[in-house]
Amino acid sequence: MFGQPPSAALIDLVSDPVLTLRGDLSVLRANPAAREWLGSDAGDGWRLLRQAAGIRLETWLRDATHAIDTGRPPPTAPPLKLADGQRATLHLLRERPNWLLHARLSGGAHDSGEPPLAEWLALQPLPAVLADALTGTVLRHNAAFTALCSSAPRHLNDLPDLLQALLGWQRGTPLPALTAQRPQDAALLTEAEFTDPQGRQRWLQARLRLWRHDGGAQLLAVLEDQSTLHERDLAHQQLDALMDTAAVGLATFQPEAGWLKAHRKGSPFKTGSKQPVGSLQGINREIVEPASLPEFERLQRALKRGDAVEVRYAVRHPELGRRWLLTRVAPGLLAGGRRSTSVVTLDVTAQAQAENALLLRAESERAVLDSVLVGIVTVGPGGIEWMNRSARRMFGCELEDVQGQPMGVLAPEDDEHAFHAEPGADVFECKLRGRDGREFWVIGNAVQTQREDGGTQTTYALLDIDRRRQAEAQSRLAQASLARIIEGAPMAITLHEAQGLRIVKLNHAAAQLAGRPEQALLGGTPAQLFGAEPGAQVAADMREALESRSTVQREYQIQTGGTTRLWDTRLLHLAGVGGDDTPELLLLVASDVTEQRAAEQARLQAAISQRELLVREVHHRIKNNLQGVAGLLQQIAARRPEVAPVLKDAVGQVQAIAQVYGLQVGASGPLLLKRVFDAIVGSVQRMQGRVITTMAEGGALLNDWCLPEAEAIPIALSLNELLGNALRHGQGTQVRCQLICDLAGVTVEIVNAGRLPEGFALQNVRSGVSGLGLVRALLPRRSAILSLEQQGEDVICRLELIPPSVVHNPGTKHVD
Repeated sequence: MFGQPPSAALIDLVSDPVLTLRGDLSVLRANPAAREWLGSDAGDGWRLLRQAAGIRLETWLRDATHAIDTGRPPPTAPPLKLADGQRATLHLLRERPNWLLHARLSGGAHDSGEPPLAEWLALQPLPAVLADALTGTVLRHNAAFTALCSSAPRHLNDLPDLLQALLGWQRGTPLPALTAQRPQDAALLTEAEFTDPQGRQRWLQARLRLWRHDGGAQLLAVLEDQSTLHERDLAHQQLDALMDTAAVGLATFQPEAGWLKAHRKGSPFKTGSKQPVGSLQGINREIVEPASLPEFERLQRALKRGDAVEVRYAVRHPELGRRWLLTRVAPGLLAGGRRSTSVVTLDVTAQAQAENALLLRAESERAVLDSVLVGIVTVGPGGIEWMNRSARRMFGCELEDVQGQPMGVLAPEDDEHAFHAEPGADVFECKLRGRDGREFWVIGNAVQTQREDGGTQTTYALLDIDRRRQAEAQSRLAQASLARIIEGAPMAITLHEAQGLRIVKLNHAAAQLAGRPEQALLGGTPAQLFGAEPGAQVAADMREALESRSTVQREYQIQTGGTTRLWDTRLLHLAGVGGDDTPELLLLVASDVTEQRAAEQARLQAAISQRELLVREVHHRIKNNLQGVAGLLQQIAARRPEVAPVLKDAVGQVQAIAQVYGLQVGASGPLLLKRVFDAIVGSVQRMQGRVITTMAEGGALLNDWCLPEAEAIPIALSLNELLGNALRHGQGTQVRCQLICDLAGVTVEIVNAGRLPEGFALQNVRSGVSGLGLVRALLPRRSAILSLEQQGEDVICRLELIPPSVVHNPGTKHVD
């Protein structure tokens, strides 16, 4: 029956029962015919009807809703037999989010056979017409349809061609799409631009449906003027395109309805949520920068009161960073007197950044100009506008004292003064008068530039040449004083040009150093100043000073008058001390330190001699004391035979230490290893009363290897213990000891008759106070290697010493 769901008012005019159902198919609304059919409580009547119809109705409702939602034709509803002999044929239509259920009753009082639109057609405000679909005869039409035609139509063929096409009438027959319509199909829509009898262009949309009854067919058409909607959509498209292009956010606020429209999602203003923030309600207070909060609050108050305002503020966006927004609030009245407020938000970040850049640039330029030493004064049409710090100091006043006055207030009363003449590009020199009455001369120029308002301004740059001349005079005096000091200084001072190292200036002491007149040395080389041999070294040191840019100190021995003098010399690179135009120079300052170094050397030698004397005396006394201790121990051993073996070992150790100190009495520095070896062997032979066969191999190397002072006593004690151990375990046989020296180090090899215990390992011997235990405790671990091995009937003990346990003799030359 219905293609497109009619409005609620039209539904009430339909003579057939029509129910508006919710999503769960419960009754939301019923027209009068439905309430007459189901009872005054149509919801309860519909529930009872569903219970009475059973599973067939429920299955059809489920299948029909699913088919319509998926875009498929719904199945035919099962016929329902009612209690009063009527039959009901149901049709289900979608009106989102609800459903429309239309019931055709037949076999009873409700089956009138007349079209259901007969009663409400005249009340339809839209143009509507009912025509015979077979003959084209116009059966009914309303006044709105008549207004589209020049006269009341009697046949569809009498209508304009465009209107016929809108009504689905083509060449005397309905369109095939109409004749193929089924009851459950949606209405057929047609659209066209039509010119009404008044000449207005109107965009019409027609909804068409065929109503079949008793073998006949009638065409029902409802036309709707879409012109206003088209114009509105076009305006929206143009406005959205404008806003998207210009990055504009637009919103409309009505007190009754709230925000009506926000900007499209293409707006550049976004927050963390999906909601666009082109409108004001999308800009959270949290993202507004603290400095802009007062302006933002002013905007909020204006919005609440409906006042017109324009506010610019800064926000900190989590993705876009710092952005500047300009929001304009414009209140207005709609038709019917309703108030509304339009809010337009622009992203003016680029403009704000440009303005800030200009301000920063202007402040930077002012700061630079304020820091220069040249006095700068800006004069506009109204007089002096700005002065930098140097100008204020030059004229002895502040800007407020002369602001707005002509430039002539700073000049003497002279009509031809440069400040009274037209400014030009030439440099001028003139006399000025400060506010404190001081007159002084300046050199400067004036430049005219354009102002933003179209006028011109003049900028004067002035340099106080009086102070410069005073500074130059003071500099000349200082240079003269320095020249006198240099000339009278006892040190030799010369200036050399950096390229060829030639002498540019020298004082009298430098001439005496060279033994030649000053004029003869000007333009000379270092060789002419110091002599040929030291001159080459001096030139090399000068180039090093030029490259290092730091003071280089050297000492040179120079032959002067048949004697050798020692000069302490310092070289300094003077880079750009006289300005950019001054060539680079090298300063040489030399002092004769011959007597000073000789006195220092004499003091050093005296100190060394005194120290050596004291050391020899100490060593001699230590030796005597150790020998006294050894004698006491021997006396105790003679009185106490039970401890004689232990004391005998201790006496040998004390004698070994005494031998070392005895060798150090007449020597300085490291002890010759050969002398220590011979002394220890002799001491052991005397203590043991046995003869040890000794040999030495190495030739000149025997006098090359020495023992450092720190290692002499540990190695002497170790050698004493090893020899004593060989004599004790040698079973009275001959003990052989050999000293072998080579380039790598020294080896002491001791051979005695005997046999090592079964499973003997030197690393298992614990440290002790005698024997191998004492040797392991005394020997350096990294530079001394001790080994014991059995060869036939002999035991061979080998002690290898390498640096730093042994060192080369400082008094001999050796090859590494």
